Amino acid sequence: MTFHESGPVRTRSFLLAGLSVTLSADTRLIVENGVAARMAKVVEPSIEHLGYRLVRVKISAQNGCTVQIMAERPDGSMTVEDCETISRTLSPLLDVEDPVGTPYHLEISSPGIDRPLVRLSDFDRWAGHEAKIELSQIVDGRRRGRGILIGTEGETVIVRRTDVKEGDDPDLRFSIRSIESAWLVLTDDLIRESLRRDKAAREAAGDDEDFDDDDFESADDAETETMLEGHKPFQPAKTPFKPKKPVPRKKGPGRFAKTKE
Repeated sequence: MTFHESGPVRTRSFLLAGLSVTLSADTRLIVENGVAARMAKVVEPSIEHLGYRLVRVKISAQNGCTVQIMAERPDGSMTVEDCETISRTLSPLLDVEDPVGTPYHLEISSPGIDRPLVRLSDFDRWAGHEAKIELSQIVDGRRRGRGILIGTEGETVIVRRTDVKEGDDPDLRFSIRSIESAWLVLTDDLIRESLRRDKAAREAAGDDEDFDDDDFESADDAETETMLEGHKPFQPAKTPFKPKKPVPRKKGPGRFAKTKE
């Protein structure tokens, strides 16, 4: 549910260890660790080849083990049909690569309204809306921040605090490489803006379906556009577990029994 943005891909140059590095604003910089990182490495090229962008890979203990892959079109939109397309492409690939190494359920979904922010362009695109940020390290005595997104300067994300005290700097500045996770806070303004952008994306794609901006109930569509596919489903044990019958405890002779001579 986002507005289609056209034009050339923005790039930014940085000096790193004496080398000039050109970084795209659409490069995914907030990434996974461990098994989720292995999964992302396997699926991201295929997702991009289909014309989508990987947002996040998350592995949870839901239903034993669930691998959730969030993806979106370049304009930020995503449909059930898009999820099905990605699933059909990834399933045979994951059967071969097996990056998890254990049975799991595969879930393909849109980012949702209160979406994760993983690219510099995400922080710029959603400027003016509230976000939460968790850091991978302490920065200026903080491990987290919350406020209104102002945008970015180079690799720095700027957030304006809503609880600032008089005399304090209202703006928090974090290097995007120090951010462990960031996501939008669900508010009425965010829901309205998401609906507006989704409507614009539908119109740009030639979909003239009526969409009521004031219908907040439809705001959950971005989160319900998911498809759960049983990938390597768990097999029940061949022999069901049966608890053993309790063994009666043997009683002693008692304190009034005659003793042997």
